[in-house]
Amino acid sequence: MRRHLVPPLGVLAALALAVPVASAHQGNPNMESIVTGVTPKTPGVTLQVLNRDDRFELTNHSKQDILIYGYQDEPYARVKADGTVEQNLNSPAYYLNNDRYANVKVPSNATSKATPSWKVLDRTGSFQWHDHRMHYMGKGTPPSVKDKSARQKIQDYTIPISIGSSKGAITGAYWWSPQKDGGPPTGAIVALVVLVVAGGAAIVVTRRRRAGGTPTDGEPAEAW
Repeated sequence: MRRHLVPPLGVLAALALAVPVASAHQGNPNMESIVTGVTPKTPGVTLQVLNRDDRFELTNHSKQDILIYGYQDEPYARVKADGTVEQNLNSPAYYLNNDRYANVKVPSNATSKATPSWKVLDRTGSFQWHDHRMHYMGKGTPPSVKDKSARQKIQDYTIPISIGSSKGAITGAYWWSPQKDGGPPTGAIVALVVLVVAGGAAIVVTRRRRAGGTPTDGEPAEAW
């Protein structure tokens, strides 16, 4: 039986989206945020930075509640021992984190003294959030960078958290860390987009031919 070499359009689209990862979010391609520690050290708790300096991903399998504090030390988000992920709608950070440069209006109900109003996001035990403390808040090159080709630390950061009944912190630093290739491979992205379009057209043509007659050479019709 002959096999068609054109993959389904959905697969091609997924491949196209997978290439320009750096442009899918708001990470700065010339900056890098690096976590140096999470305290108290707790088995089952992992934390990573996604897209260089765009956001954190915290996963909790410790069987203890984890609370993340906002910019005014208010409860911002928590990942509970049972995997429930919640955010506090009365936390200023809930709104400020929606924009990389905090260019948002915080409603009057969101204050550091307000009683938390918890919104359940999911029950996966994993939480991703953008945090302004983890990245450079300016645009362009930081003033302290004199040699744009050289990697250098810009600033340390500390983000308060608690695990169970113990207070702790996420510590790290963000760096000027220019990419040698200047960012995502534009040529490859364009080529893959062209492949997606061409693949889609080939699928349409194949479907039309099948609709107009019966399969040939003993090959059964396929359902996409």
